[in-house]
Amino acid sequence: MALFQISEPGESPAPHERRSAIGIDLGTTNSLVATVRSGTAAVLADEQGRSLLPSVVRYLPDGRTEVGFLAQAHQTADPRNTIVSVKRFMGRGLKDVAHAENTPYDFVDEPGMVRLRTVAGVKSPVEVSAEILRVLRARAEASLGIADGESLYGAVITVPAYFDDAQRQATKDAGRLAGLNVMRLLNEPTAAAIAYGLDNGSEGIYAVYDLGGGTFDLSILRLSKGLFEVIATSGDAALGGDDFDQRILCWIIEEAGLGPLDPRDMRLLLVKAREAKEYLTYHAEAPLAARLSTGEWFELTLTSEKFSEITAHLVQKTLGPTRGALRAAGLNVEDVKGVVMVGGATRMPQIQRAVADLFRRDPLNNLDPDKVVALGAAMQANVLAGNRAQGEDWLLLDVIPLSLGVETMGGLVERIVPRNSTIPVARAQEFTTFKDGQTGMSFHVVQGERELVADCRSLARFELTGIPPMAAGAARVRVAYQVDADGLLSVSATETSTGARASVAVKPSYGLTDGEIERMLRDSFEHARDDMHARALAEHRVEGERLLVALSAALDADGALLEAPERAALDGQVALLETALAGHDARAIRQATDALNRASETFAGRRMDAGVRRALAGHNIRSLEL
Repeated sequence: MALFQISEPGESPAPHERRSAIGIDLGTTNSLVATVRSGTAAVLADEQGRSLLPSVVRYLPDGRTEVGFLAQAHQTADPRNTIVSVKRFMGRGLKDVAHAENTPYDFVDEPGMVRLRTVAGVKSPVEVSAEILRVLRARAEASLGIADGESLYGAVITVPAYFDDAQRQATKDAGRLAGLNVMRLLNEPTAAAIAYGLDNGSEGIYAVYDLGGGTFDLSILRLSKGLFEVIATSGDAALGGDDFDQRILCWIIEEAGLGPLDPRDMRLLLVKAREAKEYLTYHAEAPLAARLSTGEWFELTLTSEKFSEITAHLVQKTLGPTRGALRAAGLNVEDVKGVVMVGGATRMPQIQRAVADLFRRDPLNNLDPDKVVALGAAMQANVLAGNRAQGEDWLLLDVIPLSLGVETMGGLVERIVPRNSTIPVARAQEFTTFKDGQTGMSFHVVQGERELVADCRSLARFELTGIPPMAAGAARVRVAYQVDADGLLSVSATETSTGARASVAVKPSYGLTDGEIERMLRDSFEHARDDMHARALAEHRVEGERLLVALSAALDADGALLEAPERAALDGQVALLETALAGHDARAIRQATDALNRASETFAGRRMDAGVRRALAGHNIRSLEL
């Protein structure tokens, strides 16, 4: 069995010198960045202490972009230009996109990978993902104290185990576009197993059940001290929490008798559906109410029982691959020591029950399912950067999720690298000519488990020429497949008698050329300072406007608590903030916001005291004690 030494970089840093490396969970719904500090992996938070970054990007007419919470706040008002769940589009054509009819986007169905038309132009999912990665990179650099002119040593980015070659390459290109040195792509379940195994010192056979916003993976791993061996993996790259939202959306439309919806209403209902899904994690019923752009109002109640009923088929779709992975590993459920839950969607009670019933034991939830993947990625990034302690060493044995093969006569697939082969891996097979005097051969590289090429995914085509003319079947052509540690493929073909050779690094053509990526990188460097200023300005403006709205409501309710000079002073600070908000100086807005916060502290204290007095009115001490 081929072993992949996870700590393979050639040089370790000098004593007392640590290389700054990060792990990134580029998620469908939320994304995170983590690093290892003082031997412990930790998720890095933003300035407001938030560790999750919503995987949402909004494009504005003036060329600016908003990422994360700022973009999320506008998803119902500007649905066509606010991109959510972009991970589901990575490396996919329009025909591969689930629920495309229920999304508000203006798709451009280009060969290889779908794009989205926005007010800022047509954007590839790679470009959208790069915007998310840039924010995570900036967060890491700020947290790690990396000064201007310096850079991170590298990053490990996680991908679903069932991502195919096109999706993996798209993810790696997004990292490159964001200015990251992508040291490794790491399967999400494997990253979770690393975090769980190292954090808990676990050993034995474990299943990792990973249900995120857009993908599902089930991996079977053997954990022992310093060894992480993936035995089998299965899953569905088009199944996740978003599909549960879609079922609630359909239920709302049916129950409320709604007609055709415009993009804003569609996005509004999807937001309401997601809120109801999350609310039902901890409650028996979820209220659903909204006013549509037509003025139509609806009000419904979704019970946990009804939610389980309308999503039962989705839960079952996760159990089929789970049983398949067990069969591929030659295991029974009794052989599995524990089931690690990964991904926010695993919080749904029906998922917890289904997993417990299948494996006949409660799943393991002692690590945050939203954070565990990023933590595992950070641990591997730390080792790949050479930051190992004396004597610290461990091995990671991952597998390829889908078989790789070549087209043979009749449109059939000859598998060369079977699924669940340990990576990195190299396999070869000999082929021969079909006709007398044939001097060339065409090769069609495919990926999938079906027998017919038409049912598998095309990865690349290339030709071998210079074969000596011989009788049919006399030539010997050796076709070699090599899969690297990222799961990316290269293929070569060699005619053994002459040494004639042709090869291809399988980089799926999905619309972004190397030249385009270089141009985008140059643009990002040239406009980095402008982008940073625009982001800071937008964030401070939102905070200032939020404070003004809250203070205005408080003054309308309890303005009488202030003396006239106090009210005048507070109004003066309000006017200063309003003036700052009309300008474009982020620092001035922040200073005015802080000043108004300080000026309103006395008023806030009086409101609290008044609220307590109102609550205690009509009660005596004895009644309160009872």
